[in-house]
This record gives sequence, C-alpha cells and structure tokens, in this order.
Amino acid sequence: MTQEITNFRSLGGYQAQSGTVREDKLFRSGQLNGLSSQQIDYLANQLKISRIVDMRGAEEREQFPDSTWADVNYQAIDILKDATKNNASLSRMITNGGNVYDNMMMTYEQLADSNSAITGYQKFLKDVSTNDEPLIFHCFAGKDRTGVGAALILKTLGVDDSEIFDDYLKTNELRKTANQQILDSIKNQATDEELLAVSQALKVNTDYLAHFFETVNNHAGSFEDYLHTTLQLDKDFENRMFEMYVK
Repeated sequence: MTQEITNFRSLGGYQAQSGTVREDKLFRSGQLNGLSSQQIDYLANQLKISRIVDMRGAEEREQFPDSTWADVNYQAIDILKDATKNNASLSRMITNGGNVYDNMMMTYEQLADSNSAITGYQKFLKDVSTNDEPLIFHCFAGKDRTGVGAALILKTLGVDDSEIFDDYLKTNELRKTANQQILDSIKNQATDEELLAVSQALKVNTDYLAHFFETVNNHAGSFEDYLHTTLQLDKDFENRMFEMYVK
C-alpha cells in the first residue's frame, strides 16, 4: 500500500544519538493529491496520521490539492515563497532555463537562507517538537523542501550524516515510476533538451543537500547555531525531540 503513495516513507529506524528513531511518528512523501480510499484508510486508520504539513506554494496547492480525511489537521507552509529561482515545483522544472545543477544548487541555498525557508522550517520544527501526534509532511516531489525538512529532523536526533544522505537519496528509487509518468506526460510538448533537464531536476543529488548544510554553516557558524540563532528554537528543543522521537 505505501508503495502507491509516491516517495512515502517513515523517518524511523535510524540509529540516533541515544537509541533508535521511532517509526510511528514522522512520515514524508510526495504530494498527496488524488489518493484512493484505501490509501487514505492506510494513512488515517492504520498509521493514525492526524497532521499534514504541505510545504508547497499556493499555485501548486491549488493545482493539486491534497486529499484529506476526517479530523486531520492540514497546515500549509510555503517554504520557497521568497525564492527567486525555484526548481522545486513541476511548472518551474519545465519552464526554468539554464543549467539544472546550478539552479538546484541555488534552490538549496535558498532553502538555507531565504526568509520564507527560515520562518517555514522554524514553524515546522517548533510544531514537531511540541506535538508528537503522527505527522506526514510533503512538497511536490517530496525531494527538496521535504528532503531538507527530513534531514533537519534526523540531524537534530543525532543520526549519522551517512544515513541522513542515504534517506535523502532513497527519493531517486522511490520516484522512478512517478518521474517517468511526468516525462511521458510532457514529451509531446517538450524538446529532448527540455526532457533531459526535467529528468535531472526530478532527481536528488548529494551535492544539493551538502550545499544546504555548507550554506547553513557559512551563515550560522554551526548546525546548533542555525537551530537556535537562525531558526530561534528554544534551548530545550533537542531534548524534547529526543524524548518524543527516540526510543
């Protein structure tokens, strides 16, 4: 069932600083539009997910509205609202010109230092650290905005960097079918060069996430300073995260 929800997985199972990340609390995915009743039942009744955080922009949300269910708390946090170059939405992937790699590196800089990303991740992590009801968070592809959100949580919990990057790269395998469907849907309107660019933009690259953390360290000094100075999370943030999400 979970394989039918694009790029879906739990953040659990990884070795944390003092235990293992719980598998029943935090989930990530691609956008949740057009879910079947069976998929909704799986999320709502089997996993008991009661919160959705949608990191997409207004245009994306309007074009592909999330499927929701009774009593679920839906929250939109537009992470890249302030971005001047954003290859994270489907429409931008198709229309943005230039070098995909350079554009994506710029997007990850903006995930680190744009005002909307800072306020967005601040709100997201504050909510995650004060309420441990099962939550699913996503963007369009579940790879960039969501990928950074997942990496921030796992790094806070003391998961090894190699495993954080392994989780990040799982997107390339879990999106194979969905990515091919996108390419098939636009092949009659796009040139071979444009199709290649979209194919590149639909994948994650370790350089992107590494560049995010490099930008964070360059601007804030350290990951801890990013959490407490840039995102202005309180001094007990990490302790609450350990208590709620590590067993």
